[in-house]
Amino acid sequence: MQEVPRGTETILVVEDEAMIREIIKVTLSDHGFSVLLAQDGEEAVRISKAHPGRIHLLLCDVVLPKMSGRDVATGLAALRPELRVLYMSGYTSNAIVHHGVLEPGIAFLQKPFSPAVLLAKMQEVLSAENPPVI
Repeated sequence: MQEVPRGTETILVVEDEAMIREIIKVTLSDHGFSVLLAQDGEEAVRISKAHPGRIHLLLCDVVLPKMSGRDVATGLAALRPELRVLYMSGYTSNAIVHHGVLEPGIAFLQKPFSPAVLLAKMQEVLSAENPPVI
């Protein structure tokens, strides 16, 4: 059986569905990550501005109320240039292309995903020599 990655990094999760947000929080916390939660882009920006430490990864839904995931990532990258981004969505790839996310070099995770798949993809993004494109 493959070992599930563990981490110590801080992850900002932006997901508008409360149940999915909670499942991700529990999964990441159980594997050593510090987790910050936001239900939309505006809350994510507020959390990022208020958080005194480093945020290593933005795990962000593509389709959100008020701001798209891409807008959230772009705004946060201006505040935190070291931030790495992993997008997620349950929409079809055609819908995601419309939101400008499935461009080459963008890290993306299709919902639904298992905890092991989430953790492996996060580890891939966090350990990449060249961070994925925002």
